[in-house]
Amino acid sequence: MSKRASVDDCRLIRLPKHERENGNITVVENDIDLPFAVKRVYYLYDVPGGEERGGHSHKQLYQLLVAAGGSFDVVLDDGISTRTVTLNRPSYGLLIVPGIWRVLNNFSSGSVCLVLTSDYYEESDYIRDYQEFKEISR
Repeated sequence: MSKRASVDDCRLIRLPKHERENGNITVVENDIDLPFAVKRVYYLYDVPGGEERGGHSHKQLYQLLVAAGGSFDVVLDDGISTRTVTLNRPSYGLLIVPGIWRVLNNFSSGSVCLVLTSDYYEESDYIRDYQEFKEISR
């Protein structure tokens, strides 16, 4: 991590919502709606009540998190400040920059967290120990 990341670097992005009488559609296009080209997509679902996901940071990876269904909270932590963002609309995504610890919690029943990432899975990009994260983020 070259520049120290801040929770303020993470932001909500309004995604294009096309409303129709028979239902809405939101489209996300590489380098148009996002500041990166999507290389990987995954989603979290069937998270049991009271459980958390995340609990890590990335060295290089950007992510966009979308509540494709239901709602959940994202706790962002830069080693100094924390901020909680509630995601509950599928036409908004939370951009998370590298160097931010994140924890996802308070999942509603039936919620789905869609994640679009700037790169493929690479274990060496993860920081999974919070104390190590705190040391690196100084």
